[in-house]
Amino acid sequence: MTDHDMPFDPPAAPPPGTLPLDQYAERAYLSYAMSVVRARALPQVEDGLKPVQRRILYAMNEMRLSAAARHVKSARVVGDVIGKYHPHGDASVYDAMVRVAQDFSLRYPLVDGQGNFGSRDGDSAAAMRYTECRLTPIAELLLAEIERGTVDFLPNYDGAFQEPRLLPARLPFVLLNGASGIAVGMATEIPPHNLREAAAAACHLIRHPDASLDDLLALLPGPDFPGGGQLISPPQTIRDAYASGRGSLRLRARWHFEELARGQWRVIVDELPHGVSAAQVLAEIETLTNPQARAGKKEIGQEQKNLKQLVLGALDTVRDESSDKAPVRIVLEPRSSRQARGEFMAVLLAHTSLETSASINLTMIGRDGRPQQKNLRQILAEWVEFRYLTVRRRSRFRLDEVERRIHILDGRMIAFLRIEEVIRVIRESDEPKPALIAAFGLSEVQAEDILEIRLRQLARLEGFRIEKELGELREERDALRRLLDDHGAQTRLILKEIEADAKKYGDARRTLIEAVAPVAPVEISVPDEPVTVIVSKNGWIRSRQGHGVDPATIAYKTGDFAFAVIETRSAWPLIIVDTRGRAYTVKAAELPGGRGDGVPVSTLIDFQDGGRLAQVVAAEPDSQWLFANSGGYGFICPLSEASGRQRAGKAFMTLEGGESVLAPARVIGQWVAAASDAGRMLLFPRAEMKVQSGGRGVILMALDSDERLAAVAVPADDAALVIEGSGRGNKPVVLTLRPAQREGLRHRRARRGAPLAVKIKPERMR
Repeated sequence: MTDHDMPFDPPAAPPPGTLPLDQYAERAYLSYAMSVVRARALPQVEDGLKPVQRRILYAMNEMRLSAAARHVKSARVVGDVIGKYHPHGDASVYDAMVRVAQDFSLRYPLVDGQGNFGSRDGDSAAAMRYTECRLTPIAELLLAEIERGTVDFLPNYDGAFQEPRLLPARLPFVLLNGASGIAVGMATEIPPHNLREAAAAACHLIRHPDASLDDLLALLPGPDFPGGGQLISPPQTIRDAYASGRGSLRLRARWHFEELARGQWRVIVDELPHGVSAAQVLAEIETLTNPQARAGKKEIGQEQKNLKQLVLGALDTVRDESSDKAPVRIVLEPRSSRQARGEFMAVLLAHTSLETSASINLTMIGRDGRPQQKNLRQILAEWVEFRYLTVRRRSRFRLDEVERRIHILDGRMIAFLRIEEVIRVIRESDEPKPALIAAFGLSEVQAEDILEIRLRQLARLEGFRIEKELGELREERDALRRLLDDHGAQTRLILKEIEADAKKYGDARRTLIEAVAPVAPVEISVPDEPVTVIVSKNGWIRSRQGHGVDPATIAYKTGDFAFAVIETRSAWPLIIVDTRGRAYTVKAAELPGGRGDGVPVSTLIDFQDGGRLAQVVAAEPDSQWLFANSGGYGFICPLSEASGRQRAGKAFMTLEGGESVLAPARVIGQWVAAASDAGRMLLFPRAEMKVQSGGRGVILMALDSDERLAAVAVPADDAALVIEGSGRGNKPVVLTLRPAQREGLRHRRARRGAPLAVKIKPERMR
């Protein structure tokens, strides 16, 4: 019997109580992912806190570290949090506490730190044994109602203590302080907002439950960062971010011009974009004015030289004069007072973090316990729902307290009015408690209270006090019952409390919202003159002035030869497409000139993912070109869409396995020519092509499985089409098709075309 004839034995079933490895790994990773999402990275929409932050605040509240208490060592708080609620490392707890104490990180800090709690420049906080802390006054808005039955409590990690599932936030702290975190498969980046504006938006939504997003944005126009700065994004961009829950906003520093003697002036930057420090700005300026060669390069590139010349031509001196009195003060002195002030700032805004972007990602755990990206209206609506629930639970808790107290006082009043009988029953009974219950119709609670009462509370004056307290409690009980039965009364109470809190804790907006035009990159002007770009097969590139360069006079390194000789202009972009379809932009004016060998293309751009030089094209930016691949797909694209500023290029053409990039063809006429390596050609109307900024495009020509598209062209309708390739014995063949000779090749797009009259394997067309 051969191996092929052996019977197949199915795999044995796993023993009971075990799991296959793949199922175990899947469950373990899912458990880990949910733990990160729910217990670490994302805030709750109700109180805006992550679990570690909530545990820190609750532990400090339990330690009675209110704003009126004295500071205690941070190590005490960290130890209490770790021991009771958060079984993780002390560094994670202390780092979280430091962040909620930093007035430059949170719009409304929740911990009042004493000592070194870090700086805007990225300095770390001192060790926990050196710093002290207590709660800030505004933390009362999170903790004041914690002991009034407003939220659920859960057992801690070992069941020895109870911890709150949420804090009863009196304002939407998820908007006030924002949050930042990275979970598994999702992240959050919620910017901070102004307390008064958030309170006003919440009140408006309570009064008008059908309010639109635009109504809310009229009251809450955008983020309010702790460091101020200016939000320069257009109103529509801001609206789109709050409507979808995701977006990017443009932030800019704020500055003023300080006039000096004899017409001199300087710039004082006193507010920076959120997350940007003075040290970072100074380091960026130092990098611009004293650039270092990139890794693997012996000298700085031409672009770095140009930037250095540009910045040094405008800026003379920069100093950081920040202090306790002025948290941010960067002094920028121009090289000449005669230069335009706007142009001076434009240079720095374009090349430093004085202008930057801030992302918005409103992802949080909602009321249903699920992580979700929410818009502004959803966030406020869910918090309002939570606030109604909190007020009802608080009122019901207080009503229960009042009714229990009334019940006790009713029993005391019976005892006070019939004190002689009560004393007689107690003296004559072996079991006074059941005797009191039987004699006066008391409950067990009332009888126990009477037996515990002190003799001094039997004075005549005590009767008046009991009667007065009973009257007040009955009035409060009736008011609480009316409140719980009346939704309108709850609404009025919530609005009153929100407005009172906003008046007590609110402050003025710090971040100016004013849309301005984005700063265009300031570049050194380049003379617009004719140049010839020379690219070798091995990827060396150079330029020569003028046009009409004789290819025979161009020398190459040994073993190298011409790849492309392109006549262009110094002001036009040079687009390089690599073998993976990525497009890179090189400035023709920055190419080395003369009669040398030039430089490798890889010194001017950073090829990605193992890409290599595939095609080169240069022309005016608004010219249209046909980009195609050997798989038969292509699209028409303005050359400006392929241009970019990054050395790492941009994704441009989508290629599948084994496909190569064909030589781009300039769009001139109304008919597209496509030739395959099997000697077939198709001409179809240009109107059937798709104009797009990149991607895969549409099918140009139907190909057999072993056939490849070899060349494309869009020639002038009255010009000859020249096809270069190889014939029998690989001999070079040049075929010229006049307009009258193309009729038999015309058809619709994506057809097979027809064989050429001459046996040829096309390689290029022009």
